Amino acid sequence: MAQLPFDSLYRHGFARVAVAVPPVRVADPAHNAEHTLTLARQAAERGAVLTAFPELGLSCYTADDLFHQDALQYAIESALERVVAESAGIDSVLLVGAPVRAQGRLFNCGIVIDRGRVLGAVPKSYLPNYREFYEKRQFAAARENLADHITIAGQRVPFGADLLFTAAGLDGFAFAVEICEDGWVPLPPSGFAALAGATVLVNLSASNIVVGKADYRRQLCASHSARYIAAYLYSAAGQGESTTDMAWDGQALVCENGEILAEGERFADHPQLVTADVDLRRLAADRLRMTSFADNVHDHRERLARLRRIEIELPVPAGALGLDREIPRFPYVPANPAVRNERCAEVHHIQVEGLSTRLAATGSQRVVIGVSGGLDSTVALIVAVKTMDRLGLPRSNVLAYTMPGFATSARTLNDAHRLMRALGVSAHEIDIRPSATQMLRDLNHPAAEGVSQYDITYENVQAGERTSHLFRLANQQHALVLGTGDLSELALGWCTFGVGDHMAHYSVNASVPKTLIKYLIAWSVDTGGLGPEADEVLTSILATEISPELIPSDNGAADGDPDQPGQSSEATVGPYELQDFHLYHLLRFGYLPSRIAYLARHAWSDRTRGRWPDLIAEPDRNEYDLPTIKHWLAEFLRRFVQTSQFKRSTLPNAPKVGSGGSLSPRGDWRAPSDAVATAWLDELERNVPDE
Repeated sequence: MAQLPFDSLYRHGFARVAVAVPPVRVADPAHNAEHTLTLARQAAERGAVLTAFPELGLSCYTADDLFHQDALQYAIESALERVVAESAGIDSVLLVGAPVRAQGRLFNCGIVIDRGRVLGAVPKSYLPNYREFYEKRQFAAARENLADHITIAGQRVPFGADLLFTAAGLDGFAFAVEICEDGWVPLPPSGFAALAGATVLVNLSASNIVVGKADYRRQLCASHSARYIAAYLYSAAGQGESTTDMAWDGQALVCENGEILAEGERFADHPQLVTADVDLRRLAADRLRMTSFADNVHDHRERLARLRRIEIELPVPAGALGLDREIPRFPYVPANPAVRNERCAEVHHIQVEGLSTRLAATGSQRVVIGVSGGLDSTVALIVAVKTMDRLGLPRSNVLAYTMPGFATSARTLNDAHRLMRALGVSAHEIDIRPSATQMLRDLNHPAAEGVSQYDITYENVQAGERTSHLFRLANQQHALVLGTGDLSELALGWCTFGVGDHMAHYSVNASVPKTLIKYLIAWSVDTGGLGPEADEVLTSILATEISPELIPSDNGAADGDPDQPGQSSEATVGPYELQDFHLYHLLRFGYLPSRIAYLARHAWSDRTRGRWPDLIAEPDRNEYDLPTIKHWLAEFLRRFVQTSQFKRSTLPNAPKVGSGGSLSPRGDWRAPSDAVATAWLDELERNVPDE
């Protein structure tokens, strides 16, 4: 959809769909058609390319034996002809429920109508005939169909439960229709349609309401969408259906891959129109990576090959159309505090489990860790302490070393000592400046003589000295070196290769992004399990500038606070909150850079839109315009694709903690170290505006 403007959601792989529940009158097709058309026009005005209505919506589901009356059938046919004729001026594909007489039988059908044309009719496959349902009294099931085509509104159209509608002008959009009970059986028709390529599954339903049924429908629709990696649209009959023996709530749902995107008001006394923007590219990305999905396709290939494919041209709006769904700013950090606390607890337990198992397997009872007073080493130290608690070992078996260098601030050094003391570990300090100076002198580096030459050699000498000390201490103490680096740093290559913070005997943060690291610390404070002294220093660490502290500052800290580190990581590699967003969407889904930029602008361009995690105070809620996003995304792509893979190819062991991915060559990410980022950077430059 490159011809569409950058501001169109359709250009970036989204599609707006609608679920409509009009008010009806039993056995009054003219009235029902009028309200159907009204909602259809409203859906088209909102930019929805597909609109689903309830089962038997033109006649009402509760007509019972009136379905066999010729007068009602003629009125239904007239109403259907009107809907087809007037749809010529409605830019949305309509899925309307109506009874259809064919082959001497009556079929409960979903009829697909596109701007004056009937594209097909899908009869219901499974007719409930238990409890309050008596559908077999009036209707024939799809299996009783004898013909591939029938005539509707004067048009000869495909007929059967084997129809799959594919969109020629919107990549990844293919839909299939099932009717009410079809979605409740063990092997629903929508499952086979999904295996055949349908990404949007539509259920035209009546479904009376009883206590607890609404929750069950939500679970059913959401689980269908998750199992089939699809969108699932559900429209239930509402106001106006006969309440002789049943009641109706008009539940309208749009689900996607296990998540409810939108739901209408139940028991409404007015028409309901629910729209949602379905992410087609996410569905495609998940299906592409899930090899077992393709295996399942293979196992049912004979049945799938018999499905008839009907190609359609969706009425995609030509102009700009903004995205109407929330894109989380922090994909690794849930905004809901309760969900976030559950996430943090789960991550922490995975980290502790990983380290506990490694210590047990190696027979080691001690770990060596470098403590900087920064975020990453703080989380790793907490994990080490909790691992000792779990194994019944003393916390003194955590051999913690803070190792001040040429640029260590008083604040971080003080916080490191306070934290080690509060957690009860074996606390030590080794000043690496003498050994680092000696190495610089051996290298004939000018900094050894006091010259302010702060190059990469100057930085890595310090990083290497720290790691070298830790490994030798581990040899001496029969311990394991615990790595502290996080997922964000690995993605950006922001670590010193080999004898540096890149290396350890075992790492615990390697698949935890920087944005989540902060919340793990905050969660530790909130749960209060480490004591008030530890909580106080953890709060101080959360407020400290993220810095490698390798280059002295002649002008004070980056933010003007002399108590803060003088070097800012984010000034070089970009804001971690933004780069974590880029990382998630590239690593998890492999999206085009232009799409990532589009999503980032939607999430980050307006600080007043959407939810924020409560840890972030109002003054710290940042926003980024498109040029800024484009700049830092280009920096991310250069670093991730081209310059830093060799570091990730030789990573120490570490547990994967989240579905967002890990960068271990033994886990989620295997990539060549010699790749170039030209394709990504060119696509970004070509398809993302500079303003």
